[in-house]
Amino acid sequence: MSAQAGSQLRPVGRSGGVLCIGRLYCDLVFGGIDGAPAAGTESFATQLRLSPGGGACITSAWLEALGRRAWLCSTLPSGPFTDAITGELALSGPDLSLCSMADPTDDPQVTVVLPHGADRSFVTRRAGPAATLPEALEIEPLPLSHLHIGELATLVEMPEILSLARDLGLTISLDCGWDDSLSRDDVLPLIQGVDVFLPNRTEQAWLGSLDIPLRTAPLTVVKMGADGAKAYCPSGEGYVAGEPADVVDATGAGDAFNAGFLHSWIDGIAVPDCIARGNYCGRQAIGALGGTGALRGEMRDI
Repeated sequence: MSAQAGSQLRPVGRSGGVLCIGRLYCDLVFGGIDGAPAAGTESFATQLRLSPGGGACITSAWLEALGRRAWLCSTLPSGPFTDAITGELALSGPDLSLCSMADPTDDPQVTVVLPHGADRSFVTRRAGPAATLPEALEIEPLPLSHLHIGELATLVEMPEILSLARDLGLTISLDCGWDDSLSRDDVLPLIQGVDVFLPNRTEQAWLGSLDIPLRTAPLTVVKMGADGAKAYCPSGEGYVAGEPADVVDATGAGDAFNAGFLHSWIDGIAVPDCIARGNYCGRQAIGALGGTGALRGEMRDI
């Protein structure tokens, strides 16, 4: 990426905390298996981790681990998973004051994660609202400079997030997430409304099949796992290679990447260096089960 392109893509404004908005799931992450069993058969996992999931949640936890204040705005689970998920969230650090409780009549939002080599697949139950959007008066006193949206589906559900952030002078980033029920008309104007778009290469290929241009956002960073990441903007593009690492579980690696990238980008660091920081965080994340598993114990200080 050219120096000119890198300088054009640095955010303008104060360096502060991040508000992360998106769906919160209870992730049931199985370890010691290689993909889903064939129909009529059964696989036996050697590990199981129950942890908070969803892009906003995982990114907020990694931002806190990097030393940047983060606020999570999500619907907290009700029912049997409440104590486990809220307890883990309390340990991981994001401020939960902007979260709301789920309607007790809603099903729990659960994702079953099945590792498959260096990748994984998911089965998810989505129920109820992603979050309750705070009033501007609730957010204005907070030392924020940026808003991160955990997945496109949340922004489709709550497009008013964009105007709220702009009114408050916040820069905006958006992860993609997988939801092939969305159409081009659903997502194109929303991607155009953010500063940084952060799909992975599978998601970007899906968007390409919808004829959504790669450079729809001012800055798009395509995450490619062990192959690193590539950035695209109107004035140029650039690639930063990844490094090989042993994969325990790839869950949340892209969300950890987002935290590393944004932590640097908010401070005005050049985009290639932001990608390198994102690559580092993603590489740490794959070393443990669950999106925040690597933040436990000796891995907590990154």
